[in-house]
Amino acid sequence: MQNTLFEVKEHVAYITLNRPEAMNALNPELRWELSQHFDTVAEDDNIWVTVVTGAGNRAFCAGADLKHRAAEQAASDDQKAAWAALNAATTPLNERWSFDKPVIAQVNGFALGGGLELALACDIIVAAEHAQLGLPEPRRGLIAGGVGVHRLPRQIGLKPAMGYLLTGRHMSAQRAYELGLINQVAPIDQLAACVNEWVQDILRCAPLAVRATKQAAMLGLDKPLPQAFAQQYSAEVARQNSTDALEGPRAFAEKRPPKWQGH
Repeated sequence: MQNTLFEVKEHVAYITLNRPEAMNALNPELRWELSQHFDTVAEDDNIWVTVVTGAGNRAFCAGADLKHRAAEQAASDDQKAAWAALNAATTPLNERWSFDKPVIAQVNGFALGGGLELALACDIIVAAEHAQLGLPEPRRGLIAGGVGVHRLPRQIGLKPAMGYLLTGRHMSAQRAYELGLINQVAPIDQLAACVNEWVQDILRCAPLAVRATKQAAMLGLDKPLPQAFAQQYSAEVARQNSTDALEGPRAFAEKRPPKWQGH
């Protein structure tokens, strides 16, 4: 896998979009590799948190690789078939509706189109001061069809979202923070350290409690409040029956840091 980097350290998966020469734009190979990595994250009980970022300081992800799309028309039938096979085997984070493990977007530059849609699918966004975010698809005769047209209004409100969706305008990291779209803005040389603070705070929590919290919060958004409260969530059932559910109160009573096992 050359279009991405993947590393797991101390329960944290680090995924880096690795096409800096193309502003980390999404081609079929990169999309497929990301899908493979998120499969690994979902299946590996040793991974509790994931951080997604882009290579370099210029772009987190500039969206779909439009040069690739233009080249598709002149590609051979075999190449088109290969790309189609990759697309069929790809499930982007945008469309993983019940991905229960927390994901942090470390936005190190432009997050445009599909790049912003990837960030919107994350739970926490920390952005560099120079970052620009937007869904400029209408300026290319496209729409933000990777769930962006639906997530942005839900995350910042209808009128602000329509202002960006219908114009393709970019927003600064500071403006995105003001709108509640991102959680923190940091100088680029402090970005990784700021993200690590969020990671360490999550790791201080029981991993199954974090997963249960995320699942209940996200699935509950689709229901009226009484139904959301009454709903039984599978991740919460797993948490209630876990070793960590006993460890937390025991550690508190014994005045020591808990030792989470993730089961």
